[in-house]
Amino acid sequence: MNAETSPILRIESVAKSFGPVTAVDGVSIDVRENEFFALLGPSGCGKTTLLRMLAGFETPNAGRILLDGRDISPLPPEKRPLNLMFQSYALFPHMSVRQNLAYGLEMERLEKAEIRRRVDETLSTTDLTQFADRKPDQLSGGQKQRVALARALVKRPKVLLLDEPLGALDKKLREKMQLELKRMQHEAGITFVIVTHDQEEALVMADRMAILKDGRLLQVGTPEAIYERPADRFVANFIGVMNFIDGRVGEGGLFEAEGLRLALADAGPGPATLAIRPENVALGALGEGLAGTIADIAYHGLDRVLHVKTAASPVPLQIRVPVSGTATHQVGDALSLRIDPARCRLFAGAAA
Repeated sequence: MNAETSPILRIESVAKSFGPVTAVDGVSIDVRENEFFALLGPSGCGKTTLLRMLAGFETPNAGRILLDGRDISPLPPEKRPLNLMFQSYALFPHMSVRQNLAYGLEMERLEKAEIRRRVDETLSTTDLTQFADRKPDQLSGGQKQRVALARALVKRPKVLLLDEPLGALDKKLREKMQLELKRMQHEAGITFVIVTHDQEEALVMADRMAILKDGRLLQVGTPEAIYERPADRFVANFIGVMNFIDGRVGEGGLFEAEGLRLALADAGPGPATLAIRPENVALGALGEGLAGTIADIAYHGLDRVLHVKTAASPVPLQIRVPVSGTATHQVGDALSLRIDPARCRLFAGAAA
């Protein structure tokens, strides 16, 4: 996708309060055409409220929502060229898959030939043609999920809104459907905006994502950019696994914590937190880095995660090591950890 693509959906300083509670606090986001965009954050961060405002089920107290340059904030849901797919699917149990897809088009009074053409096309895109004559109770969870998606796609909305669409599926099917959703979005050529609390789901599917906390927007970027260059300690901790070492930066950019000294470029003096991913910590020869002792070992198939006690942190640091390596590790073993300053993030100020 071209990074210069103009936004199809523009959220401008949108705010929403429920009594004394501010659910969304001045959020501004641009979503590009044909983009898979994720709204991500912990429970209560405002992502679902924001999605409901996009769909028209909630009205902003301030700000505007523009679709193709037109302010749709005053429009009711049925007048917006968007479609919202709920986690519950809400399929008509007495209708076949084909009838479920056709229902919305029939309500728009389209000609029968056009309805059949669009239904057949959408059944093919969502890999449901063989199930067209089945009722919902004859389908698996993943098939029902695809029918709900197909029913939304067949109306050809400019933007499809998805609220935790995979939440009802088990882990294995959920992982499969993440790739299916991405494929179908690409084939349909429709902009998707998905709400999820699952960071892995957002990393797998999204072209870009927005991280929200307490109704405020913290960061927008590609999954890789947010994972590698989180804007603050909250984002760093929320996306993936991160080790934190609290210390102080002295003159000349020298970061110091108990047992650790690192020269950092462009680091201002004062209290600071060093952040580094487990896969970016290397093992060195004893006595050459941060000394530690293995407190626990977790097996993850392709790798093991070593939980290492050090003087630099009250919490054991996590280090990923490949299972295929020749080294064997035991709880209680002494280690030396090498931390590359270039692979770290530094957050100024004392830990919260």
